[in-house]
Amino acid sequence: MTQRSASNELPGQESALQSTGRRWRGAIGNMLGRAILSGEYAPGDVLPGELVFAETNGVSRGAYREAVQGLIAKGLVESRPKTGTRVLPRARWNMLDPDVLAWAFADRPDMALLRSLFELRSVVEPAAAAFAAERRDRDDLRALKDALARMRRHTLSNEAGLAADRDFHGAILTASRNDALVTLSAGITAAVAWTTQLKQRERALPRDPIPEHAA
Repeated sequence: MTQRSASNELPGQESALQSTGRRWRGAIGNMLGRAILSGEYAPGDVLPGELVFAETNGVSRGAYREAVQGLIAKGLVESRPKTGTRVLPRARWNMLDPDVLAWAFADRPDMALLRSLFELRSVVEPAAAAFAAERRDRDDLRALKDALARMRRHTLSNEAGLAADRDFHGAILTASRNDALVTLSAGITAAVAWTTQLKQRERALPRDPIPEHAA
């Protein structure tokens, strides 16, 4: 079999081998991330070594190492020679990282996290909306109206409506023209999305929230 030269690939095109490796890294990261967020691995616990994990799960040691690097970047673990990879205290975790939030909400998140996220929303959303009202331009207004129209069309009971809700809150943060809020927008919109989805799933939204968005 002739090996394909890198020069024959279109710019940005991912080889099958690269794609498979990326999927494995993502799968390993998701597995470990969910285990940490669910409490299977508590702060202070040491994760399985790369050799043991690789042999047990039939993956490459390199894929495991790269997945662990992703967890390190999110503040979940630290890796040191001789002591291995240890779960860090919860206070070190980047709880606004979209992946970390997804792992937390894979099961029922604990009440402390839910309270923190709802408190975050109560602080950030009114201020961001006030800034956006003062600083928005025509493009911002168009994005807000488009997202609101899609929310009305789909409601918040399906993925299309929830995506529109994420876009709406993201557009508000963009329109705030506050660099700090914009930098945090991925985490904030993820927090909004997961808490909204949880409320919808548990039917804790007795009223239609869309008119409040329009206001």
